Amino acid sequence: MSDDALIIYEEEITRIDALLTRMLKGAEAKCALLVDKDGHLITRQGFTHSLDTTALAALLAGAFASTKEIARLVGEPEFSVLFHQGKKDHIHMSIVGERSILVVIFDDRTTIGMVRLYAKETSQELTRIFEQILSKPEAQNKAGISGEFAAMANDRLDDIFQD
Repeated sequence: MSDDALIIYEEEITRIDALLTRMLKGAEAKCALLVDKDGHLITRQGFTHSLDTTALAALLAGAFASTKEIARLVGEPEFSVLFHQGKKDHIHMSIVGERSILVVIFDDRTTIGMVRLYAKETSQELTRIFEQILSKPEAQNKAGISGEFAAMANDRLDDIFQD
């Protein structure tokens, strides 16, 4: 993951939500979450009222982090797509760019193939949105400050835990 902070404004969230809604309709899925790799929920669409989306976001990011280590152990840089199949609900997760995870929850009314098709298309469009956000001068300035702070905090944590 990039060390730069990504600042997403309301205009971009509106665009992202529209993409997620379009993907849900096309794939006939139940809901979608966009989560950063640190486990923070960016946005959600669909039927999420019965889900603890905050806890789910953190756990999904953790699943990707552990899977990244598994990939490394078998000689892969990263597995970019994960799929969990349940009795009635299924979860498809895919990396979006370098900093976020697209999560689609669906049931047997659709197929994994449809979900993968729409998720891949949506991921490409989300990557373009993130690139546009990062190309804005004010985003670069704010990200640089936040990135410096994060680097200092990481260095300090390393010092604490090495003792």
